[in-house]
Amino acid sequence: MRAGPRATSRSRAGAGRAARLGSGLVLYAASIALLVHPQLGSMPWDVLGQGMARVSGWTFGTATIVISLVVLVCWVPLRQRPGVGTIANVLVIGALVDPFLALAAMLPELPLAARGAMVVLGIVLNAVATALYVGARLGPGPRDGLMTGLVARTGWPVRLVRGGIEVVVVAAGWALGGTVGIGTLAYALAIGPLVHLLLPRLTAPADG
Repeated sequence: MRAGPRATSRSRAGAGRAARLGSGLVLYAASIALLVHPQLGSMPWDVLGQGMARVSGWTFGTATIVISLVVLVCWVPLRQRPGVGTIANVLVIGALVDPFLALAAMLPELPLAARGAMVVLGIVLNAVATALYVGARLGPGPRDGLMTGLVARTGWPVRLVRGGIEVVVVAAGWALGGTVGIGTLAYALAIGPLVHLLLPRLTAPADG
């Protein structure tokens, strides 16, 4: 029995959302490597990942997965529910970030200008990646869900909640030996406006 036009349309839409999710998560892992490798400051949660990797002896990817799982546990009292995109976020990024970092480590020693360019590219790529995986509408990432859950439970503004979380995360990561620098500040200032610009353009249609 052949599927009707409506079922075929839904199947194609679902495949399109899965493609958005998958490509977004791969690009996200690549963007982490672009920001971590230059050692000019990492994204807030990656500062914590670097610190945990340093004190535990884990790889950065393993530390990233462990942090994501701990954050998911924090979803329970906030009554947040993970989607398939949430689980994929943990597994795909955690599995790919170490290989991407290994590729970056093969580069020759770079001058400061080239390292700065890597940071800029990493921020832009991260914004594209975020818009893709959020726009797939298959479930928020662990950190995004923590933020939205706290906003829903406290009624506090998104900016206050996100800013508070990131200050705590950066401080903890720095204390453990993570890298904080101009890249961390640039990311904090640029990522919100960039995602705001890109998200409407990369979000899957509502009927998908």
